[in-house]
Amino acid sequence: MLGNLIGGFITIIVGVNLVPTVADAVFTSTHHNATASTNVTGATSTIIGLTTLFFVLGVTAAGIAVAAQGLRSAGLIGV
Repeated sequence: MLGNLIGGFITIIVGVNLVPTVADAVFTSTHHNATASTNVTGATSTIIGLTTLFFVLGVTAAGIAVAAQGLRSAGLIGV
């Protein structure tokens, strides 16, 4: 139980520390430098822009799932 809770928190901590790296990669993929944009436009630009959001949601969901599994195995939450 405690291992799953700690694992969930570690997952969230590592994911939060990787968010700036993902955001920088997204910015780099859509901008050649600070002033000129790349040839990524339209729907592709929108989807690439949402990559950081999906990454954060995935990390959050994984952390919550691991912590909830630990609480479930301890009998603190029901099925």
